[in-house]
Amino acid sequence: MDLGLKNKVALVAGGSMGLGLAVAKTLSREGARIAICALDDPYLPQAKEEIIKETGGEVIAIPADITNADEAKNFVRRAFDHYGTLDVLVNNAGGPPSKPFFDIDDNLWEFGFRLNLLSTILMTREAVPIMKAKRWGRIINMTSISVKQPIDGLILSNTIRSGVIGFAKSLSNELASFNITVNNVCPGYTMTERVREVSRAVAAREGTTPE
Repeated sequence: MDLGLKNKVALVAGGSMGLGLAVAKTLSREGARIAICALDDPYLPQAKEEIIKETGGEVIAIPADITNADEAKNFVRRAFDHYGTLDVLVNNAGGPPSKPFFDIDDNLWEFGFRLNLLSTILMTREAVPIMKAKRWGRIINMTSISVKQPIDGLILSNTIRSGVIGFAKSLSNELASFNITVNNVCPGYTMTERVREVSRAVAAREGTTPE
């Protein structure tokens, strides 16, 4: 498959595991130069080495909390300074916990907002000026199938991720004249640690097994 990505620079948030890591590997196989970020944990350097080993591509890994404006800015700027350009932004983060409505306090609502919506806004805000200057860019938001059909037990995720869809559509209209596209990927159930975590939480609440 040739997606025309050779030597393009792709930033992948949450690229140390799960879908983010899978996306980074796929883009690297297509010839893109990769920058991944995640919280400063042992998985990040491991992910970098794994991508290089499997694809032979060029990868940098930068610790960043993308819910923080300064750290999101630092990630984008460091990647841009390293590669000299930016072509593709993949907004991706884990999901908020699975809880019933009345078990979600204000702090948890704010956490979900920052994790899934604000992080997308912050990263996009830093990347778009670079893309506009070159009049080309691709922004991809990793959301969930729940934006089309809400999933029981995931009211926090269902609500916040729907905001990403509205943001993306509005932004795509603004940026179309600059040849910048904004799209959402809405994956269904994929056996990641996030899905295992949600399955365990639902099973514990309902007195069943994760299976």
